[in-house]
Formats: sequence, structure tokens, C-alpha cells
Amino acid sequence: MRTPHVVVVMGVAGTGKTTIGPLLAARLGVPYAEGDDFHPPANIAKMSAGHPLDDTDRWPWLDAIGSWAHGREGLGGVVSSSALKRSYRDRLRAAAPGVVFVHLTGDRKLIEDRMSHRQGHFMPTALLDSQFATLEPLAADEPGVAVDVTGTPEEITARAVRALDALPDLTRQ
Repeated sequence: MRTPHVVVVMGVAGTGKTTIGPLLAARLGVPYAEGDDFHPPANIAKMSAGHPLDDTDRWPWLDAIGSWAHGREGLGGVVSSSALKRSYRDRLRAAAPGVVFVHLTGDRKLIEDRMSHRQGHFMPTALLDSQFATLEPLAADEPGVAVDVTGTPEEITARAVRALDALPDLTRQ
């Protein structure tokens, strides 16, 4: 990328946002923020109990991520957020208009397998169906790229960097 953008690494649970985000930040030479750290304790408790979040739960979380992204405008940064719905991404863009999305995509079976091998994460595999049901992929008018999650984290990160480099210079839009 030619200028320091804030990149939101998005996708359903288990796509590797927490793995790819820091690797991408390192490649871009910018700080990384873990989106899960912006959740209020009530959200984590709800998900840990196997209950999906609703929009009312998500608004304060998205606002906190948007505030961080706004603070990084012109400096660059990478933050993870499921950002599953267009309305969620619109809310992030309202706070930080220059954000660019990297949508990590993959086969449901692969993602479920990866989730089942994670340890110490509050999101149970049982909520994966609700994540896929909620997902609205990036639309053509949204600044961002879709990146397949097959392969090693390093291969996925390299694909993301290449895809971001191929984007038009968003500062001129």
C-alpha cells in the first residue's frame, strides 16, 4: 500500500484474523490491535455461554474499534473485527472513513476444523453457523479485498499484501 491506511482484517470466527492481523501489521510496519480486546465483558460472557451477539451488543464494540481506527488515520494500523454485515463496516467507516478491509474467506469445513483446534478462545464452534448466516461479503463499492485462508499464515499474509498493493490509491477518491 502506498500510504498508511488502517486495515480491518475481517471474517467469520476461525478464519485467522488474530493470526493474520499481527503478521500483516508487521509486513506493513504498523501497529496491530486485537478486535476481541474491544469487547465489553458482557459480550465475552454471552459468547462464552454459546449465545450469538445481536446488533445491540455489537454497536459499542464497533464504536470502540472505530475510535481506535480514527486515531490511527494517517499513521496506519491493522485491527481485527468480524465486521460481518455491511452495516457494521459502514459504522466503522463512519468513524474512520479511510479504513480498508481484508476479508479472510474460506471453506466452512476448513474453518470449523481450525476452530476445533484452538485453545483458550471464548468463541465456541457452535456459533459458526450464526456467523456464516450473518456474513455479508464485501460489496464492489467497499474498499477492500477478499483473501482465501488456505495455506500457511505466511502464504495468506503474502496474498493479503499483494491484494492490498493492487488496490487503487484510495487517497485520491
